[in-house]
Formats: sequence, structure tokens, C-alpha cells
Amino acid sequence: LGQHGEAAAPHLGAVAERLEDGDWGVRREACKALGRHGEAAAPYLGAVAERLADGDEDVRKAACEALGQHGEAAAPHLGAVAERLEDGDWGVRREACKALGRHGEAAAPYLGAVAERLADGDEDVRKAACEALGQHGE
Repeated sequence: LGQHGEAAAPHLGAVAERLEDGDWGVRREACKALGRHGEAAAPYLGAVAERLADGDEDVRKAACEALGQHGEAAAPHLGAVAERLEDGDWGVRREACKALGRHGEAAAPYLGAVAERLADGDEDVRKAACEALGQHGE
């Protein structure tokens, strides 16, 4: 559904329901699908943000990525994204950096936490932190 734009919009509610699916792969794909839709997915971003606390790291990564793809509508959830900067999984920390990097001024309160990731033990997280901080210099 994520590739079909407006034609898929009437079905986004059903996709959002899959955020509670018992299978982690389904939850991950639901996050990804909702991330690819603009304003039509805005009503479901709170449910996507809840997946930031999912027990599966791939779902948490997908939730970070999805929220990073939305503009103003995701702003209320950036604090929850910033909490993932301390996640035990390096991939989740990387995606949290990337998501915050895409949010301009709305993410400004969290840039100190992103800067702390410059000393992360994983090189991909350090790269993502550099990129995120660089995006705020434009």
C-alpha cells in the first residue's frame, strides 16, 4: 500500500490496525507503509510512535524511520524518538538520529542528545549523528 499514494489512503486505518499484530514482521511493514504516506497517515502517527517501545528492534527502527518521514505531524512524537537514542540496538539509535535530523527546528531540543551519539560505540550511529547535526546547519 505504501507505493500506491492516494489510492491506498482509504485503507490506512486497516494498516494502522496491523501495528498491533502478533507478528513483528507485520508490525514493521505497517510502520513502513504509514511512513510512506504524507498527511493521510497523520492520524496514525501516535500509534506508530507506540511502536518505538516494541520488543523487536526491527519494529523500533521502522517506527523511527516512519516518524522521520513525516513533517509537522510527527513533531509531538520527537521526544519519544529521542528516547530511542539510548536504545540497546545500534540500528535503532542510528534511525533515531536520522529521524531527528530530518525535523529541523522541531528537533532542536534533542540535538544535545544527538550530539552525545557522536561518541557511540558503533560507527554507523556516529555517522548518522554527524549527518543529523549537519542537516541542522542548513
